[in-house]
Amino acid sequence: MTSAIAIESVGVTLGSHVFHFDCSVPSGLVTALIGPSGSGKSTLLNLIAGFEVPDQGRILIGGQDVTRQHPSERPLSLVFQDNNLFAHLDVFTNVGLGISPSLRLSASDRRSIAGALERLGLAGFEKRKPGTLSGGERQRVAFARALVRRRPLLLLDEPFAALDPGLRLSMTTRLLDLHLETGNTVLIVTHDPQEVARLADHIIFVEAGRIAWQGSKQAFLQKRDMPALRQFLPD
Repeated sequence: MTSAIAIESVGVTLGSHVFHFDCSVPSGLVTALIGPSGSGKSTLLNLIAGFEVPDQGRILIGGQDVTRQHPSERPLSLVFQDNNLFAHLDVFTNVGLGISPSLRLSASDRRSIAGALERLGLAGFEKRKPGTLSGGERQRVAFARALVRRRPLLLLDEPFAALDPGLRLSMTTRLLDLHLETGNTVLIVTHDPQEVARLADHIIFVEAGRIAWQGSKQAFLQKRDMPALRQFLPD
């Protein structure tokens, strides 16, 4: 199994917190990044995205060393819990920023944006502002922006945490559909055991700033000898 991401002896100190990570994210699969609050999940995601720079070690994406690369140069897209949409811009423009921060969009780019919105059930929403949308609709706009970027790696930091159960189920279904369509690599931070069971092919468990366990979902569902893991096992 090839690795989309390799984290090699990566260490970083943030305030009084020390983190040390060694792990890999398999290519073409959905990997769930789980662990207690404050364990280091978002820190690991930020290191991969380039928002944090390690004190030591290497980060490889697709076999290329990106440890010192700027976030904008990395072959990835991100979706956050808060959508990260610009309230003063309409839906079409928010999605277009995923292609070009300067909004220099070709006719092909505009067709790509329209296609992504239609695929996510947002056709006709192009001129709407984020403040007029529901939480699920705003999250779909964020997914559309990630989709038009056409990057091989998608990072998600608890993207469905603020949604009600029905919307969570709908959005996980859409995420799976997009993953099956594109064959991309997905790394998602989640606290929801049902989400882990529904989405993930592979699990990385973070505890106290280190990788405590990693393996397939099948192995994870049978893992009963680590008390810290049990709360993440679905009922």
